[in-house]
Amino acid sequence: MPRNGSESRKERYRRHREEGRLGPPGPYALLPWLLIGLGSFSNLFQGETPNPWIGGLGLLTFNSLYISVVFRGFVREKRESPASYVLLAVMAVVTCGLAIGYGGSWLLFFPLLSLACGTILRHRQLALGLLGLAIVASLIAVWRADGDSDPWTIGYGTFISGAVTAAILTLSETVMELRATRQELARTAVEKERLRFSRDLHDLLGHTLSVIVVKSEAARRLAPRDIDAALLQVADIESVGRQALTEIREAVTGYREGSLATELDRARSALTAAGVEPVVRRSGPPLAPQAEALLGWVVREAVTNVVRHSNATTCSFVVDGTGERVRLTVTDDGRGQAAEPPAPGIGGTGLKGLTERLAAAGGSLTAGPGQGGGFVVVAELPVDTTDAADAADAAGRPAPPPTLGR
Repeated sequence: MPRNGSESRKERYRRHREEGRLGPPGPYALLPWLLIGLGSFSNLFQGETPNPWIGGLGLLTFNSLYISVVFRGFVREKRESPASYVLLAVMAVVTCGLAIGYGGSWLLFFPLLSLACGTILRHRQLALGLLGLAIVASLIAVWRADGDSDPWTIGYGTFISGAVTAAILTLSETVMELRATRQELARTAVEKERLRFSRDLHDLLGHTLSVIVVKSEAARRLAPRDIDAALLQVADIESVGRQALTEIREAVTGYREGSLATELDRARSALTAAGVEPVVRRSGPPLAPQAEALLGWVVREAVTNVVRHSNATTCSFVVDGTGERVRLTVTDDGRGQAAEPPAPGIGGTGLKGLTERLAAAGGSLTAGPGQGGGFVVVAELPVDTTDAADAADAAGRPAPPPTLGR
């Protein structure tokens, strides 16, 4: 939803409500529970409490400790610090002293102490602490026998107050963590989409422009002596350009799929125009679409590097898919000179991007100078790449294409 001047007041109000709905309660939400102590304050104010100065000092001390503990409970670093446990212990001593000394409505400070424990304690500490408080509160209520409620009611109220408080705060913290995780996943998805598009655009334009340059040079050389052959090269340039436009549109929408057979046909045309003799040998049954797409990208980028950097006279493509794994070997007889390293910050260029993409599909990649000269690229993939295809479908789009640079 846009957050600018065109956003209506109603939309802004609804957005703020939706964003604020998942937020955890703050410490101020627990302060009104101090009203439970109004009965004790009333007794103290009306002079019904013996030693009123001690009672007043105890009431002030308890309220101050309660506020301090509650506010510390909403900051994880402070909540887990030893000082918080010390404050709880002091609160427990003050509560027990007031309940034993005065009884009656002063017993209601036990549920308030339990609320404070619910903001600080977690897991086993919480269970043991609340159970102990409930037992102590019930025993003191039985001993005093002057409370407004039954002893078991005081004990149950003490236990359930802290349990509900801890459950609500834990749930709220979990919701906040989930919302942060959702935002992180959304950010990661955007970054992955940008990376996919940058890879696609780099690979498409790099290969296509290389083919156009090679065919343009061929047309220029042929024009003085064979105008028909030159026009044929110009027609190929037009066809490559139109195909590039289609692929760029598909890359934008994320639905482009490669084909090994198509890339091999394009490789023959590009290499022939560059004066490199292509040799293609293929064996084995048809491959899965995912394997076709990945190997198609290997062919595309290998051809780009041969045309740009190798000064080769022949380039062979051998596809062997007769076993459990399909292997593509691209070999040229050129200089074996490595291409310039990719510019910093451009994701997906070079052998690393292609190696990671093949590894994600259960394959591997090796590349380097051949034993007899030239350069050799070997890509292997399992014949069945269903898992990789399912992973790409689960992401909502096809896997980003790999890139190759020597």
